[in-house]
Amino acid sequence: MTAARLPKIALEEAYEHPDKVARVLSDEDLLADVSDKGGVTPEFYRPVMEKLPEFGETRLGSMDAAGVRHSVLSLTAPGIQSILDPAEAVAEARRQNDFLAEQVARRPDRYSGFAAVALQDPEAAAAELRRAVLDLGFRGVLVNGYTNVGDGAHGSYLDEPRYHPFWEALGELDVPLYLHPRPSLPPVLEMYAGHPEMKGATWGFGTETASHVVRLLLGGHFDRFPTAKLVVGHLGEGLPALLWRTQHRFEDNPFGKRLGKTLPEYVADNIWITTSGTFSDQALANAILTVGADHILFSVDYPYSENAEAAEWIERTPISELDRRKIAYGNASTLFGIDLD
Repeated sequence: MTAARLPKIALEEAYEHPDKVARVLSDEDLLADVSDKGGVTPEFYRPVMEKLPEFGETRLGSMDAAGVRHSVLSLTAPGIQSILDPAEAVAEARRQNDFLAEQVARRPDRYSGFAAVALQDPEAAAAELRRAVLDLGFRGVLVNGYTNVGDGAHGSYLDEPRYHPFWEALGELDVPLYLHPRPSLPPVLEMYAGHPEMKGATWGFGTETASHVVRLLLGGHFDRFPTAKLVVGHLGEGLPALLWRTQHRFEDNPFGKRLGKTLPEYVADNIWITTSGTFSDQALANAILTVGADHILFSVDYPYSENAEAAEWIERTPISELDRRKIAYGNASTLFGIDLD
């Protein structure tokens, strides 16, 4: 007798609007450009893009085979954050959220949504977040890294004062923000010249996103917003392994900054990490020792990673059965209010 698959809730599961996918796949030059900006090859990205706008048999069948009972869907990177014109960004965020809400409404038992927001206009972003959560029933918001400003060569980060109204809205609604990677800004990309393989998930995504989180930690963000809930993918983008050293060296070199807690205390109180795209026994063991099993959530990173690979790993990785159930579905059910019954 074959044992039933462990139930799972997945949280970093991407989609893209069909009109953009059709436009990109019909133009080889555009596909090459989009792929290069994401740090992948066109050969890798074409089959991924073909899955991004699909919400039916292929996606659900993959979920079923892996025991993924529920997926929280979000707009793939760079999403709204790369749009330079604020008015266009605001309109596109609303269009994407309405589109995603339509897909979720067809299968609310299997799908939920994270809102897309235009942080180019923080007040509009707060308003759209409220609409997405209160009217559309979304579980929170996913932000694709920094937000481009000006000519696109510069970006703004979530610790900046301009975003305080947005964080206040998150607190009022009591929903998490999922911080998703995107390639670094041009000055950092110079480091990868001649090494395009380093720009994306192979290396650059993790360092970019980890640095963004450290800005929030060292900037006193969680003193200003003590109830904020931040979710970070890929088993914390390497931060669990570096947290001790970061805290230790900050104590030696605080540059006049004073924080209310240590960095591990902020992580314990305000940050959750997911397994998206990182199916490593060693990395998980380190994460459990650093942040605790109660703050680790299963995710796949579909369709960039496959449901089957993620499921087979979480079902065999050498952890206690109690921790396995917490990570697979229990923690996400509590944090996002997702009921699998």
